[in-house]
Amino acid sequence: MSVDKLAQFSKQKYVNLETFKKSGQAVRTPLWFVEENGVLYMRTPAASAKVRRIRNNPHVRVVPSDVRGNLLGLWQDGEARLIDADEAKWVNDLIKRKYGLLKRLIDLRSRLKGTKAMVIAVRV
Repeated sequence: MSVDKLAQFSKQKYVNLETFKKSGQAVRTPLWFVEENGVLYMRTPAASAKVRRIRNNPHVRVVPSDVRGNLLGLWQDGEARLIDADEAKWVNDLIKRKYGLLKRLIDLRSRLKGTKAMVIAVRV
C-alpha cells in the first residue's frame, strides 16, 4: 500500500469494508480498524457473513467512512486475509488503544456471549 493510499485512513475511526457475494453483489459494512505496517486490520465475529464472503472471494474494497458508512475518501481495491483472533491478539490491543472504554465494553459483552472473533487483514 502506498503512503498516498494510507494517508486517507489516518485520523479516521471507521472504514467501510465492501465484500462480495457469490452472485457478485457488493455488501458494505462500516467497521473499526487499525493500520499497522501498510495493512488495515479489523475484528469481527467469526460467524459473520462477511467472513464467509471473504472465504469465498478475498477481493475487497475499503474506504474511510463515518459510523453509518458514509464515504469520507476514495475506494481502494484490496485483498483480505483472515486471521484467527487468538493468533493476532496484538490487533485487539491496538484497537483497544484506539477506541478505549467502548472497545473494552464490547469485549466484555463478547466474552459473556461466548462470541469468537476473527481478524480481517486487508492489503490494498
